[in-house]
This record gives sequence, C-alpha cells and structure tokens, in this order.
Amino acid sequence: MSTRYSESERLLARALESIPLGSQTFSKSKTQYPYGVSPYFIERGLGSRVWDADGNSYIDFVGSLGAVLLGYRDPDVDEAVRRQMENGVSFSLAHRLEMQVAERMKALIPCAEMVRFGKNGSDATAGAVRLARAYTSREHVAVCGYHGWQDWYIGSTARHLGVPRAVRELTHPFEFNRLDTLERIFDEYPDQVAAVILEPMNKTAPEPGFLEGVQQLCRRHGTVLIFDETITGFRFSLGGAQQLFGVTPDLATFGKGMANGYPISAIVGNRELMKMMEEIFFSFTFGGETLSLAASLATMRKLEDYDVIPAIHRTGKRVMDGIAASIRQFGLEDVLSVSGSPTWSFLDTRDSEPFSAWEIKTFYLQEMLACGILTLGAHTISFAHTDEDVEQLLVAYDELMEQLSEALGRGDLLGRLRCKPLEPLFKVR
Repeated sequence: MSTRYSESERLLARALESIPLGSQTFSKSKTQYPYGVSPYFIERGLGSRVWDADGNSYIDFVGSLGAVLLGYRDPDVDEAVRRQMENGVSFSLAHRLEMQVAERMKALIPCAEMVRFGKNGSDATAGAVRLARAYTSREHVAVCGYHGWQDWYIGSTARHLGVPRAVRELTHPFEFNRLDTLERIFDEYPDQVAAVILEPMNKTAPEPGFLEGVQQLCRRHGTVLIFDETITGFRFSLGGAQQLFGVTPDLATFGKGMANGYPISAIVGNRELMKMMEEIFFSFTFGGETLSLAASLATMRKLEDYDVIPAIHRTGKRVMDGIAASIRQFGLEDVLSVSGSPTWSFLDTRDSEPFSAWEIKTFYLQEMLACGILTLGAHTISFAHTDEDVEQLLVAYDELMEQLSEALGRGDLLGRLRCKPLEPLFKVR
C-alpha cells in the first residue's frame, strides 16, 4: 500500500467487495489509473481543484469527464439548485422548468426546434437512433466516435460481450474525415441506413467539406443526420459544434456541460422528426427532475451573460501551445503530440522502442498525479481554470518531459515506474 494514496487504496479494496471495478463509471475506475500511484476517490471540489480521500489537492483537467464546464460548486448554478430544492425535486406532473430549458436550447442551437430530456448521453444517443429508425422505417446505423454504453452502439466495439449478434450487425463504423468509408456503407446497404451519427469533432478537426459531405450523403440517401454533441455542445460554441462549423444536422444530442455536472441530457432536432417522439417510447421517471433542469437553465444563462466559451478557448490555447513547446524543447516529437480543440485537448502518446505507448502513458500519469495534476491524458478546460493553474500544469509538463527524455535515452523507463503499466483497453475514440 502506498503512503500518498493509502486511504484511496483502502476504500478501493472495500468498494471492490460490492461494486464491479469499484466504480460506477468505467472511465473513473482502476482500469484507467495505475494502482499505487493514483487516487481513486475524490472527497470534494471547488473551482478548478479537487481533493482526494487522502487530502491531496489537484488541479482537475478531467472535469468529471467533461461535465463540469464552469467549475466545481459554481455559485450561480448551486444557488439556482438550492432555490428549486425548497419547492421540490420530482413531481406527479410536468414542471415549467422543462419548458424553460427547452426554450433556451431552441434559442441557442441551430437545429433545435423541439427538445426532449434524458439523464445520460447514452439515453440521448439511443433515443435519437430509435427516432431515426422510426422515421425512416430502416434499421442500419453508421457511427463515428463514441456514443455510449447501449447495445445499438457498443455492439460495434470490442466491448460487445452480451450484445446479440443480430443487433451488432446493424451498426457500422466509418472513419472521421474519410467520406469514402461512409459511402461504402451506403453502397453495401442501399436504402437501409436509418441514421448517420458522429461526433462533429473529437481529437481531430473536420477537414473542409467533410461535415458538408456527410450531410449531402444523408440527404441523397434519405438518411437522418445526427450530431452527437454530448461533449462539444456548450463547449465549442453556445450553439455547439454545428454552429461553429456551420453544418446543421437533423437531430443532435447534448449532455455533459449543459448543467455543470448535474445529470441531464437532451435530444434536439427539427419539428417533423421530433414529433415522432409522440409515437415511439422515450420516457423517464426522472426526465423532468427539477434540480438538474434548474442547474441547466442557470448554466446556459451564465454562458450567455459571461464570456465563458471565449475564456476557455484562450486558456486552452495557452495549454496546447505550452505543451507543444515543451515537446519540442525536449526533442520528443516522435513520441508525443497534442491534438483536439483548445477547450478539450489531448496528449497523444506513441510507442518508442522498446517501450509501448501504454508504458509511456503510465509514467506520464504517475508523474503528473505526483505533481498535483489530475488528468487522463486530456485537458478539459473549465471557466474556473486560472492563469496560475495553467502555469502549474506547464511546469509539471516541463518536469515530465525532462524525465521522460532522460528515461527514453537511458532505456530505464520501466525502472522508474512505481507501479504496473496500464494494459491496453478498447479505444472509445
């Protein structure tokens, strides 16, 4: 048992007796953080910082997997939740907040003429695909990106255990920025593709004409175009990536930062499609839960009233530029690179013989966590991140790059690990 993380490790051992993986969320589990050099439980957060079960403080660049856009315990959001709590959480009839949040989304998002709520991104993507299938009377779906845990999508990945083969055979992945790979799906399944669903951007920006080309293919084949904006929505632009890139889908899904960490998601789209919601079954006891709706309304108001998105773009650009400069300084261009958007960027790791990318990433996590930086290899920027936070992050990166360059040069990287290397898992993007 480590000294720095002894309480986290004790809690993990206890949790494993009652919870598979010791966590409710795969990306927060022991599969992602190397044992012996990582925290496993967070006790509290404030602004850009969190504190683990052992009392260690971190600048958080995970942001609850992108759900915390404004920062932990944002005072305006929390005050809105407290006010609503005085009146109740869930009721026997609809609440006016459902309408108010839907109206704000209609005002902000180009494709949003009607809105339905869920609780997780997977609710929204699964609902959008069902809607597209009902509207087109087709069954096949083309996918690009990560779209949640439910059978229709996860069956197309290496994590398809438990998904019926018949379901798996209806979902077909294509490559981002490769229109030809999507065209092949249409050619192979003529008049059978109900929906094309993709993240309009994740680690790579869309090349000129790509999103427009996807839209044109969908129109030509009578297929519903769905943008999965679970992450990009309210982060890339007030109206999502569809507003930023100027391509309006038929349907879009939102979640993550739309309520600054409170559980809510949404399907939005044109009226003709969305009216089919009255025919399919997409219904939740907690779909109109008011605390998350109050949080969402307060979050959207703050995004409109303050320069939140321009601010996180500026902060994120400093992060990306600083890391790229550090990589160049220490001659690690063949091993490391930076990709993504300033609001959600990635450190990409490659093999460097005789060491694998996973061994290098394990060393990276070990050193960054020791420096008080909570990351999974990405930099999810919030409005709460300060110039001082960025400076501390870049100092940590300089220290890491110097050590990594030395370890690769001497060939003693594994000897510097204080834990077992992480093992390869399925890639979600």
